Amino acid sequence: MRVPTSSQSETLTETDASLTLFQRQRPRRLRRSEGLRRMVCETSLSVDNLVYPLFVKEGEGQPEAIPSMPGCFRYPLDRLLEEIEQASELGIGAIALFPVIPNEYKDRRGSESYNPNGLIPRTLRAIKQEFPQMMAIADVALDPYNSQGHDGIVENGKILNDQTVAVLVKQALTQAEAGADFVAPSDMMDGRVGAIRQALDAAGRADVGILAYTAKYASAYYGPFRDALDSAPQFGDKKTYQMDPGNGREALKEVDLDIEEGADIVMVKPALAYLDVIDRIKEHTHLPVAAYNVSGEYAMVKAAAQCGWIDEEKVMLETLTCIKRAGADLILTYFAKEVAALLAR
Repeated sequence: MRVPTSSQSETLTETDASLTLFQRQRPRRLRRSEGLRRMVCETSLSVDNLVYPLFVKEGEGQPEAIPSMPGCFRYPLDRLLEEIEQASELGIGAIALFPVIPNEYKDRRGSESYNPNGLIPRTLRAIKQEFPQMMAIADVALDPYNSQGHDGIVENGKILNDQTVAVLVKQALTQAEAGADFVAPSDMMDGRVGAIRQALDAAGRADVGILAYTAKYASAYYGPFRDALDSAPQFGDKKTYQMDPGNGREALKEVDLDIEEGADIVMVKPALAYLDVIDRIKEHTHLPVAAYNVSGEYAMVKAAAQCGWIDEEKVMLETLTCIKRAGADLILTYFAKEVAALLAR
């Protein structure tokens, strides 16, 4: 038997001591079983965190598939109510409505947006009659109604801020009268949250909340959504009113303004590509923070899954869990029904 030399013995002793010290800290101890991992998990996704965006259209008949958003549809009102019933049975407690407006109803001022007998007011009344417990969030913006596809009134190629805000106020009041629990200004015009809050309060609608699209970026991730609503801008882009993707600190300025003007919930859009912004805002405010897992983020997961490149269920759950981990209290996501079904297993 070979006997170690003195220097070898010292080396072994030092190594043993180092290993003993190292072994006192073993993070893997808390990962060794599924039950233990669940017990110490820092972030848990719940169906209560989910808001289900839905597209509603005029007419009757079958829902119309959206090619760029597999699994999503434009629903006529009767079929929309069926979809909401299924969502409610899965435990989803909130929906966000987006209208598909026929071109013949569009004009340069978006006047159909505040028609009390328009698509969204009729839809809201029907939802509240059938599902009074369902939280209904109505989008406030002109792009579905504007013949030029912009979120504001256009004059000489420019988006007019204050004139647009006046129309948005009418739209929000119409939605509130129809039964919206929250109005959600997504237009990014300056001052619109304060103007809407003042008008709602003056109309006796102080109980209607405002979910403000606080940090909405001029993102390329919105393409499938614009396909769904046929609302792409007819000229230029939206960079003069939506935020520059390179800006993070500016989001905190927008948060401060929306809080001062009366927002109840602030939101970041898109979500997955802007986790750092969600985190900053969560640290900056005590208001609930929402995040919108947008159409492009959804479509990429669906496309990769259809090609067999990813495990759709795992990526879907990981994506939403990471959005929540970043600080989102609410997540608007087209995955809502699928995730709710998975969480119920």
